[in-house]
Amino acid sequence: MKKIVVLLLLVLSIKGNSQFKKSMFAKDPIINLENFQKSRVYYGYFLGFNSYDFKIDYRTVGPDILVKKTTGFNVGIVGDLKLQEYINLRFEPGLYYTQRDLYFPGFTKKTDILREVSSTYIHFPLLLKFSSLRTGNIRPYLVGGVSATLNLSGNSKAIDDNYEQKFRVKPWTTNYEVGFGIDLFSEYFIFSPSIRGVFGINDELIRDNDPNSPWTGDIQSLKTRAILINFTFH
Repeated sequence: MKKIVVLLLLVLSIKGNSQFKKSMFAKDPIINLENFQKSRVYYGYFLGFNSYDFKIDYRTVGPDILVKKTTGFNVGIVGDLKLQEYINLRFEPGLYYTQRDLYFPGFTKKTDILREVSSTYIHFPLLLKFSSLRTGNIRPYLVGGVSATLNLSGNSKAIDDNYEQKFRVKPWTTNYEVGFGIDLFSEYFIFSPSIRGVFGINDELIRDNDPNSPWTGDIQSLKTRAILINFTFH
């Protein structure tokens, strides 16, 4: 995931530097899609990658649960409402797929140690986008807001628990999100790469039926953390 972030920043740097030089030093710079974002409402779609983690707080001091992250993918649509010249309200519903492997301490059998937590999320973020002044065909922005997430594969209705190798989480979670990105205006569309952090607010763990379970008994709270990298096209 770190390699993807570094590659994204490198691409942004190269593209941004090239566009900036053209805009600043060309005698007659061509301003692409000059009136596009003057529209009250416009739409788009995004594709991207994610890296989901868990923030785990414990009741007592002891060995931590190891969370192994993987790279997942995102796809969704964007609706954008202009509130003011530099402020937009964005709704970005999307489908997010990811997997986290949890390694629990204190066990010897692999079936007890490992829990593979595959998640398919429907993500509903409502965000405010704060854009800077446009320089040529470049416009950086900050974004932040709240979101609700529906987990379609959280085993929330399962009666079985970790004693039967079933790790369970609640179907709905709430989050706050912050990030930044850049609008790159081409001749025919706007390309907007962005990176955003997602921070879960509520405890999403469903504990085992036994309150003294060696898997969930010592967990005070379990909350989602994630990094989202999206490539948006308007």
